[in-house]
Amino acid sequence: MRVYNFSPGPSTLPLPVLERAAAEMTDTNGTGQSVMEMSHRSKDFRPIIEKTEELLRSLMGIPANYKVLFLQGGASLQFSMIPLNLASGEAGSPRKKASYIETGIWAKKAADEGAKYVEAITRVSSKDKAYTYIPKAPPPDPDDAYYHITLNNTIVGTKWAYLPETGSVPLVADISSSILSEPLDVSRFGLIYAGAQKNLGPAGTTVVIIRDDLIGKAPSWAPALLRYDIYAAEASMYNTPPCYGIYIIGLVLEWLLKQGGVKAIAELNKAKADRFYSYLESSKFFYSPVDKESRSLMNIPFVVRENDLAKKAEIESRFVKEAAAEGLVNLAGHRLVGGMRASIYNAMPIQGVEELIQFMESFEGRAAGA
Repeated sequence: MRVYNFSPGPSTLPLPVLERAAAEMTDTNGTGQSVMEMSHRSKDFRPIIEKTEELLRSLMGIPANYKVLFLQGGASLQFSMIPLNLASGEAGSPRKKASYIETGIWAKKAADEGAKYVEAITRVSSKDKAYTYIPKAPPPDPDDAYYHITLNNTIVGTKWAYLPETGSVPLVADISSSILSEPLDVSRFGLIYAGAQKNLGPAGTTVVIIRDDLIGKAPSWAPALLRYDIYAAEASMYNTPPCYGIYIIGLVLEWLLKQGGVKAIAELNKAKADRFYSYLESSKFFYSPVDKESRSLMNIPFVVRENDLAKKAEIESRFVKEAAAEGLVNLAGHRLVGGMRASIYNAMPIQGVEELIQFMESFEGRAAGA
């Protein structure tokens, strides 16, 4: 039985993608071999990575003066690569500054890691209200090397409803949990990056989209495998890239194109989120702790209305277990915040949201009568 997987990542993939990958497991594109067996420098794999990049450029409207890199290490490695490549000078040179906006746990981790390479200045934080809102972003200092935001906060379920104005300072964004969920003007950014395991494909591949003028700024002491210029010069194949992950991303992008592209999927995503938030607004048992103006389309945390913390934890634990028994899996909130969370990425059909709501109505009725 195929379940509805509400995991924040690795997350659900489109069924047609999985079925095609299964059919091509031992013979991809008539080559008589699996992608997992191909040399990354072979005539068989090159069309795969080139088509994947072409589809991504088309769907996102990526300008010609941006490079697309397929890397490893997850989005977390970018917490180091970004300051290393954009703000680190030669040995003995003064430390450069960079701005960070702290809107969640991953945003804080990005700043903490960045502080190893630059003077990482947290311009503003929403920690005062448990990261349940997006704060007003102050401008950067003109001499900042970059200005970092986390566009969608997977754990706490918030997203930026606007893009901060940064002038000549490059805007950098982690878009791991919102990439391709709605239109995004890539030209507003100097660099964007995303771990694939939420909306693009399987874990193990990271996409970096970087403007040409930001490439080549790494210091000479930087390790080769942490330099954007080396990957860009070698078309992401300085060493063996995550070949199978890139192949699956290509299939996901083809599927997305068949759905009508990013604008069409954005309409569906809004419909799913609106339906779920509408139910939470009407429920006397469940509610969303997130500020209405900052609510994510992709990740929706929710909790029960119960003041007794022990009883609340018991009810929420029971909810997650009973939901899983009904084929609604991975609804537990992040271990650091608790509660529940429904991640409704592009591949989650609206039927999955409807079935979750039906289960919640049933659970609410049973709990109220207990």
